[in-house]
Amino acid sequence: MSDHVYRVTEVVGSSTTSTDDAIHTAIAKANETVRNLEWFEVTETRGHIENGRVAHFQVTLKLGFRLGD
Repeated sequence: MSDHVYRVTEVVGSSTTSTDDAIHTAIAKANETVRNLEWFEVTETRGHIENGRVAHFQVTLKLGFRLGD
């Protein structure tokens, strides 16, 4: 691995399907505007309950992107 410098930003993905879908949604959306995305870390998972069932998932992610040369 080469020596790189990264910046970290935080995003929250949401989904009615699953936490995995919330992660994929957040990364795909961030990738539209942030270059050089290289890693992610899930820092928080939460959800919304309706009628005793999970209705909505939210996942907070730290995204690391490499700063350009």
